[in-house]
Amino acid sequence: MDEIERGFDLIFEQLDALNRGQDEKARQILEGKARLLERMAGKAAPIVARVGLSMVNRAKIDSKGEPYNAEYYPTKMLVLGKTEPAKFRPDDVNKAVADQFCVLSEDGKFYELMYSSTPVFMDSYLNPLAPQEVIDIYGLEIMFMLYRAMRDYLEAERDLVDALGKVIVFVFGGGALPAGEGKEGL
Repeated sequence: MDEIERGFDLIFEQLDALNRGQDEKARQILEGKARLLERMAGKAAPIVARVGLSMVNRAKIDSKGEPYNAEYYPTKMLVLGKTEPAKFRPDDVNKAVADQFCVLSEDGKFYELMYSSTPVFMDSYLNPLAPQEVIDIYGLEIMFMLYRAMRDYLEAERDLVDALGKVIVFVFGGGALPAGEGKEGL
């Protein structure tokens, strides 16, 4: 019986050691989360330039509340999250914030895009954010959203390559493409 009890105690000692190691690794990851987010943004920047959105900088508002004569920011952006809007914009305390988004620009930097509007005009302020500020304001979900956006982009590219392969077979004749052809390197 003593050997069973000693073996059982040894299992719990090893579990404690693993938990301490797990806690230490988790602590290291959490301490480095801003650096990780910054590295992810840098790697995603070229893709944001291709698939990002052109965001409105300012526009006039018609009688139905729809924007027209819109001016856009020169760089494309990927919208990663939304939060409760601040009471006012940092560039002008007289402008209330209607909508506030976390975006990643094609330059690999994070911004807070803050929209304000009046009955006749809508404009925005692009507030630069450090990666740690992004996490503080929007939480770790931003990291997941960036990961998810890149994964979805990868899947779309795979689908496009598969579709192009089918078109080539159809247009130029011949047999079917071998299974999985065109997916290499994605």
